Amino acid sequence: MRRRTAAVLAVVALAAAGCGGGDDDAAASTAETSGTSSSGPTGTVTVFAAASLTDVFTDLGRRLEDGNDGLDVQFNFAGSSALATQLTQGAPADVFASANGTQMSVVTDAGLADGDPTVFTGNVLEIAVPAGNPAGITGLADFGREELTLAVCAPEVPCGAAAEDVFAAAGVTARPDTQEEDVRAALTKVELGEVDAALVYATDVTAAGDAVEGVPFPGAEDAVNEYPLCTLAAAPNPDGARAFVDLVLSEEGRRALADAGFRTP
Repeated sequence: MRRRTAAVLAVVALAAAGCGGGDDDAAASTAETSGTSSSGPTGTVTVFAAASLTDVFTDLGRRLEDGNDGLDVQFNFAGSSALATQLTQGAPADVFASANGTQMSVVTDAGLADGDPTVFTGNVLEIAVPAGNPAGITGLADFGREELTLAVCAPEVPCGAAAEDVFAAAGVTARPDTQEEDVRAALTKVELGEVDAALVYATDVTAAGDAVEGVPFPGAEDAVNEYPLCTLAAAPNPDGARAFVDLVLSEEGRRALADAGFRTP
């Protein structure tokens, strides 16, 4: 009888130990799935962001990775309209940052946002010309000169919509030779000397450094693009998404945006 009792107790003890190990394994599995660890978010965070945010968001992504071992921040930079279309067609992502409210509304109206978006910065247009300004561009009126080679953003892109507003306000009938799919594509045309001028964001002129020069124009402040940001309801890594958004909205994030030439909302 004593031997039987001891055997039963041994079986119970082994079973208890097995259950304890299962709980630990389940907790570890849950942490891995949710993208969290005891020290912070882990896994991959995918951010869909307007092309004009390329430099500053890439920098902020590196900062977030440096503070969180095991976190990988990946970006998809493009025109906001293209990004909104990709998201409504089912592209997986954790965060969306648009260059205007119109394209953010495409995403929110489809029920894809997790809560209300937050406007986190602003931007204005500026004329970009090759270094030395060989064509002698002085203002918006030059975009009506047929002898010049000119670039703007496509009208469905936020920078293109803003361009239409400033041209209309200035009474200029623009005659662009090319309409680009995002603002960085228009800037590249200037950097390569393929166009005499392009209408881009002031932050893009700053990011290009000595490769281009900026020509400010009256009325730019009347067409400020406000940039909204949101986490996505179907985010594969919601904790990582919140960590990135929190960094952008933090004092550190605001300083980084200001240093890049963006406006305080």
